[in-house]
Amino acid sequence: MAGQHPTLFGRSRSGGRRVVVTGQVGVDKKPFLERLGALAESRGKALRRFHIGDLMYAEAPDVRPGRILDLPLARLGALRRSVFKDILSQIDQYETVIVNTHASFRWKHGLFPAFDHDQMLALDADLYITLVDNVDAVHERLTRDYNLPHTLKDILVWREEEILATEVLASAVRGHGCFYVFARGLGDATLESLYRLIFRPDTKRVYPSFPMTHVMDMPETLAQIDAFRSALAEHFITFDPGDMDEKRLLSYAATAMQEGRTKFSLRVHDRDVEFDVAEVTSIAKDIDAQIYARDFKLIDQSDMIVSFIPELASGKPGLSSGVERELQHAFETTKEVYIVWQPRVEPSPFITETATRLFASTEEALRHFQAKGYLASFQQPLFQPGPPSDRGRFG
Repeated sequence: MAGQHPTLFGRSRSGGRRVVVTGQVGVDKKPFLERLGALAESRGKALRRFHIGDLMYAEAPDVRPGRILDLPLARLGALRRSVFKDILSQIDQYETVIVNTHASFRWKHGLFPAFDHDQMLALDADLYITLVDNVDAVHERLTRDYNLPHTLKDILVWREEEILATEVLASAVRGHGCFYVFARGLGDATLESLYRLIFRPDTKRVYPSFPMTHVMDMPETLAQIDAFRSALAEHFITFDPGDMDEKRLLSYAATAMQEGRTKFSLRVHDRDVEFDVAEVTSIAKDIDAQIYARDFKLIDQSDMIVSFIPELASGKPGLSSGVERELQHAFETTKEVYIVWQPRVEPSPFITETATRLFASTEEALRHFQAKGYLASFQQPLFQPGPPSDRGRFG
């Protein structure tokens, strides 16, 4: 049992981890967190999950499925407080707990908070995590599972609101350094990193940096990049920018526009989903702006950046402006900056003067991290390139 005892600053717990996970409607947090629970339990770690939405429906059996947000705000708030009170009454029984909830809602009532500050203070969570997913993935789920009219722009706005509300909540309740933006990624690709963030918090947090659009037509280079990303994910908590790939949507829209089509189809969750070209192109700047802000946030929540710079067919370094900006931001925010430099030409002083260390290969980097105690051991096949994947192909 995770006991509590008074301190000068209130109450502290002698053990255990409490995690609040938020995310906009349509991210489908519950199945992802259930798979996380199964992973933890397969390793002998108990993970108690409280799904606030399910508990509220159980508390109000008269409310039809999918309609709880149509309730008057007063009843909605009373339901939430009742459910949270029950959670707080039993939470000390469990070593590790996830509370799956929302930080905000934008519904027919407008924009409103989805938490009570006093109860969040009582919960005293160690981590606040906002799960995010591609706009096309959220759109597919909303059209399949929810009776919620929306635009793609709405999805982008809701995502930013949820991130901001959760970050403000985390800062107010816990302080700096306990809030994370975390991508669902394809399938279960990011589950291991989330497991480590919760159960092995001393694991180094890494932002993998690599070119995307510059190497799209270079399958061998893409395979090398995938091997690099996989090697880091094998050992660290990775916040991989390629786990969000909304440029794919823009790329398909651009192709459709060039061909004179007003609609195009995209395969999302094994289903063909139709998109309007004009609507997608109208949010291009919003997508780019969110990529810019989100990637910097991922760097901010990391301990170090590890960048892979391939050699292009021309012999020049595959150093995109995005990668350069990421490296500079990491340096300016006092992160450790490591670079795997594969080109035969020497790197410029702008690289060498800001890098903590340069390596000729992923293997050399891993051996250095092993020597520093960042990882125990590694297997050589991890950094042998295979066929390129579709994850993070578009940026």
